Amino acid sequence: MIRYCCFLLSICLTVLACEERVEEPASRPVPSTPAPVETPKTEAPPAPSAAPIDPALLEPDKATDKAPAKFKVKFSTTKGDFVVEVTRAWAPLGADRFYNLVKLGFFTDIGFFRVVPDFVVQFGIHGNPKVSKVWKNASIKDDKKSKHSNKKGTLTFAKGGPDSRTTQLFINYKDNARLDEMGFPPIGQVIEGMDAVEAINQEYREKPEQAMIEHSGNSYLRDIFTRLDYIKSATLVK
Repeated sequence: MIRYCCFLLSICLTVLACEERVEEPASRPVPSTPAPVETPKTEAPPAPSAAPIDPALLEPDKATDKAPAKFKVKFSTTKGDFVVEVTRAWAPLGADRFYNLVKLGFFTDIGFFRVVPDFVVQFGIHGNPKVSKVWKNASIKDDKKSKHSNKKGTLTFAKGGPDSRTTQLFINYKDNARLDEMGFPPIGQVIEGMDAVEAINQEYREKPEQAMIEHSGNSYLRDIFTRLDYIKSATLVK
């Protein structure tokens, strides 16, 4: 009798075990894209901008004001302030585009997404994908041969080919005269705060993907590149 009861108990336990295995998924869903490697967070990233988008930022075809012969722009960043003086005669079309971008408040909460030591620091992809999208193809024509060399501290538009300048710019970390003949005319020069420019975090180098910034904005940068430095604002100096 005891053996019979033990036999029945064994059958019941076996049935329960089988039922539990049936309920468990045969395999777990595989993500469509690999998960990014998480960088340890040692400090909180800058708070997202709460300001609403100026409707004018979505109409690049109307941003056509002519820049003054000379003007200054103050950049407030997470590494301190610096001031750029723009000389329109160096590259008139580039200076006009930069002038209009600053007037529109384009450079608000913008990441320094590319930092190449002893070469350049680059910025100019908007943190809101909606804004990036309308400016991506709003290119301007090339200026004529550079009237000023890409010396240390000069501000220059980036481009990917002829007549392709839009909103991305870089500041030279050293004299890069070879860029002159390649069609990269500077529009201005850092006249104050170059120490802040040189202090911008270099650890991520060229890892942030431009296509991902355009697609997901600052949320992509803040999720993965947690110690990236940002432009908080860029304003015309009266």
